[in-house]
Amino acid sequence: MPAKRKSSSRNSAPELLFGDLWEFDPAPESAAPNLKDTYSLFIGGKEVAPRSRNYFESVNPATEKALTRIPAAGKADIGAAFTAAESGYQNYWSKLSGKERGKYLYRIARLLQDRSREFAVAESLDGGKPIKESRDFDLPMAAAHFFYYAGWADKLEYALPGASTTPYGVVGQIIPWNFPLLMLAWKIAPALAAGNCVVIKPAETTSITALKFAEILQEAELPPGVVNIVSGAGATGQLIVDHPAAKKIAFTGSTAVGKAIMRSTAGTGKGLTLELGGKAANIVFDDAPIDQAVEGVVNGIFFNQGHVCCAGSRLLVQESIAKAFVQKLKARIATLRVGDPLDKNTDIGAINSKGQLDKITELVASGVSEGAELFQSKCSLPKQGYFFRPSLFQGVTQSHRIAREEIFGPVLSILTFRTVGEAIEKANNTAYGLSAGVWTDKGSKILKMSTALKAGVVWANTYNKFDPTSPFGGYKESGFGREGGKQGVADYLKINA
Repeated sequence: MPAKRKSSSRNSAPELLFGDLWEFDPAPESAAPNLKDTYSLFIGGKEVAPRSRNYFESVNPATEKALTRIPAAGKADIGAAFTAAESGYQNYWSKLSGKERGKYLYRIARLLQDRSREFAVAESLDGGKPIKESRDFDLPMAAAHFFYYAGWADKLEYALPGASTTPYGVVGQIIPWNFPLLMLAWKIAPALAAGNCVVIKPAETTSITALKFAEILQEAELPPGVVNIVSGAGATGQLIVDHPAAKKIAFTGSTAVGKAIMRSTAGTGKGLTLELGGKAANIVFDDAPIDQAVEGVVNGIFFNQGHVCCAGSRLLVQESIAKAFVQKLKARIATLRVGDPLDKNTDIGAINSKGQLDKITELVASGVSEGAELFQSKCSLPKQGYFFRPSLFQGVTQSHRIAREEIFGPVLSILTFRTVGEAIEKANNTAYGLSAGVWTDKGSKILKMSTALKAGVVWANTYNKFDPTSPFGGYKESGFGREGGKQGVADYLKINA
């Protein structure tokens, strides 16, 4: 809390100087998440208990307390889900026109909007992200994807002009824990628009909103078997990948698991799209709008606690402005509020799990041991829960682990450069290629960088801007295939010979 300044009168408030951190009263979100004590699998249009009879607890990372029990699907459950999906495809979904399929997607989108505050609270409780992010980004964007792909359902001939296409039929989908409901929308909406039926597995630590989504599907009266939701750990995901009824696999998650899925599907004839990790470069030139760039860098790395595959975790700043820029960046980081995800004042919520917190802590320790200079916010952290201070490293080189490995947390590595060529070389010197950011006043420099950077998405004078109409995906070890735009629906269509 800032030191109080003398006030001009007894009744006036203490004067605060620019840069002081204001203290606010708590502003808790009051909407009810309407959680069940125990959730069920969603198979064939019905909520069913797992045949394995196994359950696990979903833990609130901000309190370390259990929220609910989640079913762990076994081999028999996965078999039942694919049987239901095949039946749903043959008996219902394949017989509907694109226009009729689109009506269901529109209905789902509107129902998500109607219950957006409820789902936002559930998302923040389960995943730890600030409520203002769940409320203002995740839910609106999830609904927007269903609206957008509803419009594609009767226009599939324009996704791949001149080609004869058919849906895969039944697809298996596996989504991560950082954007549970949004990733579900990214996967399910284009798959259904293209005419496929789905078996989808949410992440083990964030299954609640996916299982709540079953309520939306029932309210929308989606035909049975069109979408089947099965929860569980990595073994459940492997059962989906290996099931012979899965004609395509769509996975978002770590590069290591993506490689394992590639090995599993090799030679099977299954379609495959992978959206994997990243180590994005956020590049600031000396002619950039500095204050705007500082905000963009903060958004690029601290949004969703850094749990973002396209996070701008490597800041490349031109040497001539590096000292002044980092000084401004440190001052801005000092104002970020870490705490209760359900408080509307919170900027950085809880780390998703104890395992992820341990990984972040270990990588930060490696940065210190390898000689990089660590700066952390002096903010107080809650006594309970998994929290980590917003952090940045100076004196980072390309050989540091923190410059090479995906930390997936609120940790920024800062490198410098002198020339455009050096910036391009350093930015591309990574195994990943998902995204990048460029900050400059020169349009020609933006065009040059966007061409030279080996990244699927390059933002110019902004960061983390998403739209359902725009494709998203990576190169190299960041995966292949695209989500969003016409490319997203095209990846759920087979081209006929």
